[in-house]
Amino acid sequence: MTELHTTQGALSRDDLDLILPHEHVFTDLGPMEERAHESADLEEVVEVIGPEIERAKEAGVTGMVEPTPRGVGRRVDAVEAVSDATDFPIAVATGIYQEPRIPEWAREASEDELTEWMIEELTESVDEAETKAAFIKVSTDNDVPDALSEDEEKILRAAARAGAETGAAIGSHTLSADMVETQLDVIEAAGYTADRFVWIHAQAEADLDRHVEIAERGAWIEYDWIGGDDQPDADYVERIQRLLEEEFGDQILLSQDRGWYDPSEPRGGEVDPYTYLPDEFLPALREAGVEEATIELLTVDNPFDAFAR
Repeated sequence: MTELHTTQGALSRDDLDLILPHEHVFTDLGPMEERAHESADLEEVVEVIGPEIERAKEAGVTGMVEPTPRGVGRRVDAVEAVSDATDFPIAVATGIYQEPRIPEWAREASEDELTEWMIEELTESVDEAETKAAFIKVSTDNDVPDALSEDEEKILRAAARAGAETGAAIGSHTLSADMVETQLDVIEAAGYTADRFVWIHAQAEADLDRHVEIAERGAWIEYDWIGGDDQPDADYVERIQRLLEEEFGDQILLSQDRGWYDPSEPRGGEVDPYTYLPDEFLPALREAGVEEATIELLTVDNPFDAFAR
């Protein structure tokens, strides 16, 4: 049976409706050496994020994918605390962030050791909690558009091997199509397939033709800054309509990259609501002529298919 592993156990397609595939609950963006995430007050995390989850539920959201990996203060026990308090399922990630935030233990680990660690988190539980990871999160250096560092490539190969063993998706924070092409070459050489790769932050690539090319290779195209300041809704509508016209509707993911509690900031910093997509953007898609069945595909079926295994 295909299931999405969450903080509330393994869920089937029938258990979920609208799923947000890229939202954060707890992420430490402060200096690595300060390690603010280690001393976070979990009761305060629940006090800050819990009401935002409740508002998302009222807007029709039934589940969320939380993509914070090691290197930016992953605390799945904090995510579990929020999930328990709100009765809301959240899928979490194994994996490691990009340069320069790769932890020293990951630099020292062999590819085999990283592969074994990811498989254990995917099949048993993550290091700091009881939940199984749903997928593998990796990332690339924003300043080098088509080159992986030695450690980034090692982590990606390990992710491909762990994915091939478990069926887990690999989601990558990647801002250029050139880098996605490089990553797909690496994972295919390591024995995995492009159709289990999620291009996170695809909207950062300005050339829409490249989105189509990556979709042709089989990868998921995730537009996940919806409601942000950089791009208006009309730009996202244009991207979505182009991919629909090219018959890649079953490879599109929509999210907001919102939240979250940052332990390096007083009381977690400013939290962005999770409700823009259901309250504002989906009505805009309907006004643009996107049919209800297609919206259900984009927001219900696709995120489940991308991250379930």
